[in-house]
Amino acid sequence: MSSNTEFLLGVEDLTVSFDGFKAVDGLNLYLEKDELRVIIGPNGAGKTTVLDMICGKTRPTGGSIKFRNRELVGMAEHTIVRAGVGRKFQTPSIYENLTVFENLEVSFPKGRSVLGCLAFKATPDVVDRIHKVAEEIFLKEFLDVEGALLSHGQKQWLEIGMLLMQEPELLMLDEPVAGMSPVEREQTADLLKRICKGRSIIIIEHDMEFVSRIAHKVTVLHLGKILAEGTMLEVQNNPKVIEVYLGH
Repeated sequence: MSSNTEFLLGVEDLTVSFDGFKAVDGLNLYLEKDELRVIIGPNGAGKTTVLDMICGKTRPTGGSIKFRNRELVGMAEHTIVRAGVGRKFQTPSIYENLTVFENLEVSFPKGRSVLGCLAFKATPDVVDRIHKVAEEIFLKEFLDVEGALLSHGQKQWLEIGMLLMQEPELLMLDEPVAGMSPVEREQTADLLKRICKGRSIIIIEHDMEFVSRIAHKVTVLHLGKILAEGTMLEVQNNPKVIEVYLGH
């Protein structure tokens, strides 16, 4: 299956060893356009490590990561971002002392530094984009509010918005609903379903109820290998998955 022209992302035989321990072991993963894929698995399964390799933070020991048929392995992190891959980590990293508007503005790819941004008057197209994104992430009424004053859930949304400003074709989110209220989780599920039109999303998540609401397809990792893959229902009824994952 090495010609992955129809896939947005084709990960083949991906392996990484840390001190002789294979954290990810011969992984194959294919992601289609407009697909929302959720990766689940017990702690230590290698989930975050896979995202780290796709975004260039960790260099694989072997294998290939092709994004729109371009090899990402060996590319610098900022080049991978420019190629269209956006990544959000577990803890929100927004600029606490900037407003929502300014946070979105500094994320606009024609990148200005934080300092430069504050003295800069955004062009109408940038302002337009900021308003569109703010509406998508439920923060239209909060544009003048400082990052520090937002709730935990709103900070998570703002960070997703900062990625959306870059118009990535692949968005990777690590536990996006961790620490959110039930209402915020529901809103986030709606948000993710909306924004995967026109881009693909990979999400790592532990909350199974949330996963079942959003996932097109679920990949279960265990000890660095794929244990099962399919719809949430198929995965939940898979005896191997029940043994490893749901039995804990």
